[in-house]
Amino acid sequence: MVDESYQEKTEPASEKKREEARRKGKIPRSVELNSAVVLLCGLLIISFGGTALVGGLAEVVRGSLLRAGTTTLSQSNLHGMATQGMFTVGALLAPLIIGIMGVGLAVAYVQVGFVYSPEAMRPNFEKINPLSGIRKILVSRRSLIELVKSLAKVGLVGLVAWWSIQDVIIGSPALMQSDITGLLGFIGQSAFTVGLRTGLAFLVLALLDFFYQRFEYEREMRMSKEEVKEELKATEGDPMVKSRVRGIQRRIAYRRMMADVPTADVVVTNPTHLAVALRYTAGTMHAPSVVAKGADLLAVKIKEIALAHEVPVVEDRPLAQTLYRSVDIGEEIPEKLFQAVAQLLAYVYRLKNQQQSSYAMN
Repeated sequence: MVDESYQEKTEPASEKKREEARRKGKIPRSVELNSAVVLLCGLLIISFGGTALVGGLAEVVRGSLLRAGTTTLSQSNLHGMATQGMFTVGALLAPLIIGIMGVGLAVAYVQVGFVYSPEAMRPNFEKINPLSGIRKILVSRRSLIELVKSLAKVGLVGLVAWWSIQDVIIGSPALMQSDITGLLGFIGQSAFTVGLRTGLAFLVLALLDFFYQRFEYEREMRMSKEEVKEELKATEGDPMVKSRVRGIQRRIAYRRMMADVPTADVVVTNPTHLAVALRYTAGTMHAPSVVAKGADLLAVKIKEIALAHEVPVVEDRPLAQTLYRSVDIGEEIPEKLFQAVAQLLAYVYRLKNQQQSSYAMN
């Protein structure tokens, strides 16, 4: 029977939800994989360095026994011998301990990367609540799956261990003719074989658990369509609010543009469908710039404002179309239009000079 809580969650988790889960320490991680790899690597480290480790420990014991008959027993002597022994044993065990710790950290990093989650380290008394624990065990689907995994782990690993021990028992009668060295070698080799086989069986289960944890994590992280919409509103804003903001921005831009039309030097028209207002100030501007432009009714409004403020309106269809398509408001005209606009401005300036001369004569 499908869990009802997942029936409507059909959408994959968003990056925002994944980041929030990661901050809370909720990550797909297999503890069994860490344990299996650490077990196998520990066996390999002991296998390659076990002879040196056993020899070193034997030297420590031999030296202690040799000094026992000649050393005066006192508190300071005992303290010194204990300290020296601890440092010697620690130096012998350091490669094994550091190697196992390094492998454990490496496997954890490969699984989830570096995760720092203070929230996950905070004490949560709900986790130690007996009633909550009993409820999870009796009701939770995850608890049932964990129980099945534990039984499978114990069963398979136990079966492999039993099979390996049977091989050891079959070969043990040959030890009756062996010396102490052969006996110790057989015990060490048998222990390594049993540990390796059980470790490999454990690793198979751990890999299956790793993929299961990934699958279960993705399943739990799914979102419903409504959750996706709500998150989109929270991150990008409500579409209705954004639409109103864009409308306000357009009105502000329209008023600003219309306020700049009277400052233009000329308005180029199509003649009725397009209007582009140009301004150029010698010495402060590198090239003429577009201060306003519009089509249809907006073009008519630009021309009305221009005529009301005595800004020349000149018809030039190719130039008006090119300016409207290629230059945005506030931008300078491209170099390819310098000559055409320069001729237009020269005509406008001559026209203004003629008008001023006629006014002066009158």
